[in-house]
Amino acid sequence: MSDDHVYLTLAEGHEDDTRWAYGTGFEDPLHGVDTTVPDGLDAAELAASCVALADDALVCAQRLAEWTTRAPELEEEVALANIGLDLLGQARLLYARAGQVDGTGRDEDAYAYFRDADDFRNVRLAELPNGDFAFSVVRLLALSSWRLAHFERLAAHPDPVLSAIAAKGVKELAYHRQYAAEWAVRLGDGTAESHRRMRAALERVAPYLGELFTVYDVRDEVVAVLRQVTEAGGLPMPVYRPLPGSGRAGEHTEHLAPLLAELQSVARAHPEATW
Repeated sequence: MSDDHVYLTLAEGHEDDTRWAYGTGFEDPLHGVDTTVPDGLDAAELAASCVALADDALVCAQRLAEWTTRAPELEEEVALANIGLDLLGQARLLYARAGQVDGTGRDEDAYAYFRDADDFRNVRLAELPNGDFAFSVVRLLALSSWRLAHFERLAAHPDPVLSAIAAKGVKELAYHRQYAAEWAVRLGDGTAESHRRMRAALERVAPYLGELFTVYDVRDEVVAVLRQVTEAGGLPMPVYRPLPGSGRAGEHTEHLAPLLAELQSVARAHPEATW
């Protein structure tokens, strides 16, 4: 998908379409990949990076799951659920890699279910409550654009496992970004009420953009996407003033702990259960 057309309709034909809506295949992205940590890489640093990226994906997936039975239309409910499943799959692979290289041998469940909010390293934008559909669209646009730009770079990472995870994630995230961009344009250029809600959503997201740009140096890519989409939707470009603190340092909003309590409740109530 070209960066020049991030909000083109899904109905347009593509010769080599790999978006999940049309099927991306079911091959194991790590099949045959050497799991040995390459010489010269800091295993602790690699593990920390994997955990942070996994936390972003897990928390965002949980928020998307909350749209089940609540989305504006059945088609959007299915789309949001599938985007959440993509992110959950990324989280699982990243947690598994972290457990391989950090010396603990922890599995994905240990990372997802048995850490407290202070131990999570996700960016704070991911943990904010869903609000209305406009806010969730703007948040998804910002996070998917940011994550896609970073994963495109990670696809060349010296760790072959992280590189393979990123390469698979690029295809998924390109669709996530396109989905959000299409809805942002549609709502921005829609009714007076949808336009008002989109403006409010952009204002709400804006303070958290600075944290994204501080974590990964992909500001130019993300700003270019936001500018293109807001111009197409007749919306103002968000002006961000970074909030103090960082989710990467374990500094979170009051919203993360309740989200995790719901996410982790069954696993913690039955820690040895299998199904």
